[in-house]
Amino acid sequence: MASASSSALCSAAQRPVSVLKFGGTSMGTSPEALTRIARIVAAAHDRGGDVVVVVSARGDCTDRLIDEARSAGTAPPGRELDQLLATGEARSAALLAIALHELRVPAVSLLGSQAGFTVSGRHENGRIQALDTSRLRQVLARGEVAVVAGFQGVNAVGDVVTLGRGGSDTSAVALAVALGAAHCEIYTDVDGVFSADPRIVPRARPIPLVRGGVMSEMAHAGARVLHARSVELAGRAGVTLHVRSTFSRNPGTVVVSEQEGADFAMLETEERVTAVSHEQHSARITAVGTSPGAPLLGTEVLALLADASVQIDVLTRYTDTSHGHGWDFTVPAADADTVTSLLTSLPCRVVVDPAVAKVSLVGSGLMSDTHTLARMLNTLLAVGIDPLSLSTSQSRISATVAEADCSRAVATLHAEFMPAPGLREETGRATTAVGAPV
Repeated sequence: MASASSSALCSAAQRPVSVLKFGGTSMGTSPEALTRIARIVAAAHDRGGDVVVVVSARGDCTDRLIDEARSAGTAPPGRELDQLLATGEARSAALLAIALHELRVPAVSLLGSQAGFTVSGRHENGRIQALDTSRLRQVLARGEVAVVAGFQGVNAVGDVVTLGRGGSDTSAVALAVALGAAHCEIYTDVDGVFSADPRIVPRARPIPLVRGGVMSEMAHAGARVLHARSVELAGRAGVTLHVRSTFSRNPGTVVVSEQEGADFAMLETEERVTAVSHEQHSARITAVGTSPGAPLLGTEVLALLADASVQIDVLTRYTDTSHGHGWDFTVPAADADTVTSLLTSLPCRVVVDPAVAKVSLVGSGLMSDTHTLARMLNTLLAVGIDPLSLSTSQSRISATVAEADCSRAVATLHAEFMPAPGLREETGRATTAVGAPV
C-alpha cells in the first residue's frame, strides 16, 4: 500500500485523528438521517483533533444504480459499471459536507482519487495499492473535516476502480492506518456484532469484544457487519475497530488484534464457538475430469479462478477412478456463470448447483475438541439437513446446505452450540450417531 511518493502509512499524525465510517443504512435517504450523522461528526470535531469521515452510498442507491446499468445493457462493462457505482459514494460525501456546513462545521468532500487512493486489480474488485495522504493532510491542517467517498480509487491510468461491496470499510481502515489513528469507528444500523443474524435467531447475543482473527473468519463466512479485508488490514496494522449503531448509544463491539486480545480467557477454558455465520447466495461447483484416463485436473483450475479474482471456499480435491479426477468448491452465486465459462477451456465436466448456502461455526480451537465436527454434523442430520460438503480448520467449520435450509440450519446450530443461559437444546444427543459422546 505504499509508494515512493506516498506518505508512509504508519507515520504518526501531528494531532489525534478520529476516523469514522458510516454505511448506507446509516446514511439513509432522508434529510433527518443526514442531520443525525452530521451531529455525530460535529461532536467528534468539537472534542478536538482531526476528523476523517468515510461514507457509503445512501440507502439502496448502489442496488438502484446496478439496476439502471442492467436496463441500459445486459452485460455492462466493468469499467463503466465502476464509473457509475462510484457516483453513489460521491453524492453521499458532498451531501454530508453540506450538512456539516449547515451546523457551522467546516468540511470538504473528497472522491477516492482526491483522497489519494490508487487501486489495482480488476474492476468491481480492486485492491488498494498506494495511498497518498498529502491533500488530505492539507484539509485537516486547516481544521476542516475530510469527508471521503469510500469504496473507490483510481488505477494507474486514472480509471475509477471500486473495492467490491462493503469496500468502504476497507477505505476507512486504510485511512486510519495511513494517518496513524489507533481506532476506526464503523457506524452501522445494528448494535454491533452478534453470535448469529438476529433476524434468524432472535436470541442471538451481542459480542462486546472479539479477536480480529475470529472476526475475519466471520466476515469470510458471510457476516455482513464488516468487510473481511478491512478486518485483515486492521489486524496487520494494529488498528482497533469499534462497530456501533448510528441509532443508539449501546456500546457495540470492539474488534482487537490477537496481541490486544491477550486478556481473553485462556484458550483451554474459553468458549470455542463465538458465532454461527452464514452465506446464503452461494453456488457449489463440481469440476470432474471427462474420463478416468484424462489428465489430472490440477492447479490450472485454481490459477484460472485466481486470475479472474473469483473467491472460492469449502474446497475439496478428490480422485475417483470411476468418475475421473476433480474439484468441489463453492463460489458466490454471482460468479457461477463466470466460473463455468472459464472451465470450458479445461478437459472437464462442470456441474453447478446454483442454490446452496454456507453455514459456519466460527471461533478458536474448534478442531482441538474432537467432538465439535461430529456435534455439528449430527445436529444438522437430526433435523433432516444433510450437508452437501464440509470444510474444517481451527477457526471455522463450514457446511454447505440447500439454500432453503439455511435459516433452519443457523437457528439449530446456534441452539446447540450457544444455548441461552439455563437452556440446553436436545439436538446435542444426536452426536452419538458418529461415535462422539455427548
